Amino acid sequence: MGAMNGRFPLLELLARLPARVWLQAILGLIGFVVLAVLGFAVIAGVAAVIVLMVLGFKAKAWLRTLFAGRPRPDRNAPKVIDVPYEIVERRDDERR
Repeated sequence: MGAMNGRFPLLELLARLPARVWLQAILGLIGFVVLAVLGFAVIAGVAAVIVLMVLGFKAKAWLRTLFAGRPRPDRNAPKVIDVPYEIVERRDDERR
């Protein structure tokens, strides 16, 4: 049926390929899978190293504050000065 009208189904076409082409395709597919797995492993490894570094810095800061006794003052924060203030009512003010 397939050869009579000049059209071959896909499976029949694949079956006619030589064994060398099949071996190259299989090796190429295996190589692609290995490279993909290694690529994802490298990406996951880099992400894990970054996460471990961040956690290490956070743990270091936490341990410093834990054993320091009192927190260090922030030198960039503005000084707060307590001053007396007086509330003035403007009921009889002529400027309104």
